[in-house]
Amino acid sequence: MTCCQPVRHPAADAHALKQAMRALAGGVTVLTAGIGEAHTGATVTSATALSVEPPTMIVNINLSPSTWPAIRRHGHFRVNILGRHHQDVADRFAGKAGVKGAERYAEADWVALSTGALGLVGALAVVDCELEEAIERHGHAIILGRVTGHHARRGCPARLRRRPLRLGRRLSGRPGTAPVPGTRQHPRAAARSGRAQSLTARSPSASGTVRLL
Repeated sequence: MTCCQPVRHPAADAHALKQAMRALAGGVTVLTAGIGEAHTGATVTSATALSVEPPTMIVNINLSPSTWPAIRRHGHFRVNILGRHHQDVADRFAGKAGVKGAERYAEADWVALSTGALGLVGALAVVDCELEEAIERHGHAIILGRVTGHHARRGCPARLRRRPLRLGRRLSGRPGTAPVPGTRQHPRAAARSGRAQSLTARSPSASGTVRLL
């Protein structure tokens, strides 16, 4: 057995943590909440199942935007799992071009289920939740939701990788691989990447550009 000397890492800071997390690919969802003109929502990558018995979802969301206040006020939210073809929806709920609140629901079809939150027609899956518990820490809320209903359909889910935003440059890289900062993509590789239906959007909970694959 070979023994190695302990590796000393630099002290943790916000920038270093963001750089590390950009290596993690994840699913892309739109979190919806509110009723009537109070409908709002956000593009998030932190939604997952906490438990299947009992059915419970967990989501981490920034306290600053309007979504968390709507969830807290109405006691519900819905997780809409996006497919590769949902670029426009991901962009709008990420706040692209300054779109906010109920305006984010434009140019897509929605249905309401038991809680009153809206579900995206054509989403790969929607999970309707009642707010069970929330923990506020460090500018974010960890939200637990009791699942009250759900349905799913077949399709290709959207995935993302993050990289720092560099003005005047486009994202590059083969589908399913992280772009290498400081490199240019060959035109043929760019064409292959385009055929993979990669999407781009800005995440409200992380700096830089997120790439949906």
